[in-house]
Amino acid sequence: MNPEKIAQLVATGKVYDLGMDYYVGMPHHPNHPPFAFSLTKLHGEMVYEGGVSACNCLFASGGHTGTHFDALGHISSEGRVHGVGEIGPWQEYQGLRKGGIHEAAPVVTRGVLLDIADLEGKACLDSDYRIGKRVLQEAAKRQGTPIEEGDAVLIRTGWIRYFNEPTRYISHHEGCPGLVEEGARWLVSQGVRYVGADTVALEKTPTPNLPVHVILLVENGIHIIEAMNLEQLSEEGIHQFLFFASPLKIRGGTASPVRPVALA
Repeated sequence: MNPEKIAQLVATGKVYDLGMDYYVGMPHHPNHPPFAFSLTKLHGEMVYEGGVSACNCLFASGGHTGTHFDALGHISSEGRVHGVGEIGPWQEYQGLRKGGIHEAAPVVTRGVLLDIADLEGKACLDSDYRIGKRVLQEAAKRQGTPIEEGDAVLIRTGWIRYFNEPTRYISHHEGCPGLVEEGARWLVSQGVRYVGADTVALEKTPTPNLPVHVILLVENGIHIIEAMNLEQLSEEGIHQFLFFASPLKIRGGTASPVRPVALA
């Protein structure tokens, strides 16, 4: 990005943390492993000269647990992955040799918050709310933030308020609000490069076959970021900003935990 564009986006230099905490018992989709954590050494168990000790930890997590960044290889359609073609020869349990998260570059781009909950005058959308083209356009127009090519578009439903109620947040059977095919195709037509949300799946759930993931990841190579905390941006009326996200270079991974940041 050129310095003039950055200066337009960064008015005060305030940093907004868009990531959620990782903790034992946090929400996780039933298709993905939970987060596990333990301290492996307590202070005083191993002491260096002068009374110095180190406290250490071990954690394990599914790549799609918590705030995370999807690799293009996360989803296939008819056995094909964006930029790879037939994925069969390039996958094994040790990882994806093509299409893995290690291929995803760090993100520095214009970010736009489309605050759909605020548009509807609600703290949180109802579980059956479908985010299509019309409401996306209305939010962009009302906020004065037309979508530009290369943007990261972040969609707020307010659903993150249930993050500490794992069963409700996941809502695997009852579902949660989200993007539908029409809305996804409109975002594609605007030239976006990344789409994020505060829900576990971005798209309206329950879903029989992840159509929005197919449109974005498989058909158009647009990365998805899920389980984001967009509340502070909404509360302070921040709708455009400089957006940063850097997935871990997990060789062959289908996603990575990520701590996105907005600078406004």
